Amino acid sequence: MSQIDGEPAADQDFVEVRLPAAGAYLSVLRTATAGLAARLDFTLDEIEDLRIAVDEACAILLQQAVPGSVLSCVFRLVDDSLEVTVSAPTTDGHAPSRDTFAWTVLSALAGKVSSAVDDDKTVSISLYKQRGAGPGPA
Repeated sequence: MSQIDGEPAADQDFVEVRLPAAGAYLSVLRTATAGLAARLDFTLDEIEDLRIAVDEACAILLQQAVPGSVLSCVFRLVDDSLEVTVSAPTTDGHAPSRDTFAWTVLSALAGKVSSAVDDDKTVSISLYKQRGAGPGPA
């Protein structure tokens, strides 16, 4: 993804959703995920996989999110791909463990999965799915 000073490049569309870091609001992100994936002509199975993956990524973050904080979700649409990055300020600033069932689910549903921790303990999980690419790595 090409970016200049943290801003999306002109040749890509992006949508950012910010909402309270609480499970009650995750349906908003699932709906946004489905709508944006449909815009890219993802299959119904690919859309459902992304919805579940976004939900799982958020659940991982909400376990350590600072109470009363904001969960941010940025969707980047590039050609036939969708990158979804969810992030939240956390109490301990630990990256999600890659040897858990939740991480296995993310990897199976999304083509590529990565995580990052900023200096201020904000943890991010990024999912990258290409239309027609099939399931992610086992």
